[in-house]
Amino acid sequence: MNKKVLTKAQQIERSLITTYKKNIWSKFVKGINEYQLISDGDKIAVCISGGKDSFVLAKCMQELLKHGRSNFELEFIVMDPGYNVKNRELIMANAELMDIPIKVFNSPIFSVVADVTESPCYLCARMRRGYLYKAAQDLGCNKIALGHHFDDVIETTLMNMLYSGEIKTMMPKLKSLNFDRMELIRPLYMVKEKDIIAFRNYNELNFLQCACLMTERIATNNVDSKRQEMKQLIKNFRAINEHIDMNIFQSMHNINLETVLGTRKGGALSSFLDSY
Repeated sequence: MNKKVLTKAQQIERSLITTYKKNIWSKFVKGINEYQLISDGDKIAVCISGGKDSFVLAKCMQELLKHGRSNFELEFIVMDPGYNVKNRELIMANAELMDIPIKVFNSPIFSVVADVTESPCYLCARMRRGYLYKAAQDLGCNKIALGHHFDDVIETTLMNMLYSGEIKTMMPKLKSLNFDRMELIRPLYMVKEKDIIAFRNYNELNFLQCACLMTERIATNNVDSKRQEMKQLIKNFRAINEHIDMNIFQSMHNINLETVLGTRKGGALSSFLDSY
């Protein structure tokens, strides 16, 4: 009896729920359940940038709809902020290879940010978010899903402590302040980057690394971003103790308010002295 030959997309799907069931699929599902990221009737725009994280997210969401829950709808959107032809073609090719039905729209973000010298990354991120919300809303979606993962979360936590002087993390979901009844979710919240990299390599996939002109300029000048500093710091921590990364993650779920000097909510500051 002839063994059925799987397509590349089917091989990728199978590896997600077999080889990477423990490290990616189960953690993906756990994050969705623990943080209540999906509700009945949701229509979610999965935002694909072209990198490994967003494509893995797209495949996870697609598999969840096929074989897990079926009480929501999906759209897969790609914003082209000004990619060169080669990068755009790579995104299109990967979407076809992985059997992900994407919808592409253009935005002028790269051209706008190109001449900005002060906080270009911050401006770019805000503009991206706005365009994605608008595109999702136009498609009738009430949520957008982004590919941020476990390492993004703990890097953000450390970066805020070390460079902003505040305890603040990347949240698993957020309500939009500017788009009515729109919400952002991060379903890969519990998935570690090393496992996404392993999944990519196992399936011999080639994703977009970074198409940002500003990032290329920074790399050329040998100036490490704060994000890269945090990655290296966490790498050093992991070499000391393999549980440190999880402890950083869990610390944001377990803040002891009895030993905190001050808190801030809605712009209002409070001190431990207020109730001492």
